[in-house]
Amino acid sequence: MDKKLFDILVCPVTKGALIYDKTKQELLSKGARLAYPIRDGIPVMLPEEARRLSLEEMDKLA
Repeated sequence: MDKKLFDILVCPVTKGALIYDKTKQELLSKGARLAYPIRDGIPVMLPEEARRLSLEEMDKLA
């Protein structure tokens, strides 16, 4: 994913910073507990397209 794009993206729910998970190709929002998918190099920043992060995944982010 383009570094410049990542630098300006925020979670649409919380307006907080995102964490890039390169292996899963997702942008993670700790505040909203959501993982936004990246499809064909394009972040899909729609809350209804995001998946909920499990408690185990949240613990790893802490």
